[in-house]
Amino acid sequence: MILQVCAAMVGTIAFSLLFGVPGKYYIRCGLIGGAGWAVYVLAAGHGSGAGASFAATVVVIFLSRAAAVINRCPVTIFLISGIFPLVPGAGIYWTVYYLVTEQLKLAVYTGYEAVKAAVAIVLGIVFVFELPQGIFRQIAKAFIKIP
Repeated sequence: MILQVCAAMVGTIAFSLLFGVPGKYYIRCGLIGGAGWAVYVLAAGHGSGAGASFAATVVVIFLSRAAAVINRCPVTIFLISGIFPLVPGAGIYWTVYYLVTEQLKLAVYTGYEAVKAAVAIVLGIVFVFELPQGIFRQIAKAFIKIP
């Protein structure tokens, strides 16, 4: 699992570079992406892939909002790069592959799983963005002085 988390961190940092994130935020983006993947791996061992995606997304978005307040920058810097390891790209790939090879039962199954994961990610984002900004200001006060 440690190797997977490290790979998620490196992938997140690489995507941050591609996305144009300022260099001073690379490590924070990597840590957020790695934390999300760690939660995903741990949660996937105890339940469904969609539930694991939801739990990991909640952690990624919570950490992204906290990092944005602490660093006084837009949350999208951390959100987009941090969510990168959780996107169900392999599920979408396999869905199309099974469609092309006319394995329709497998295509429906993998497509349904990919859609469930995508919906879980969206719900996780919405859930955390509904939390009041004051919560994140209180978290930031523990790290820096914010008026």
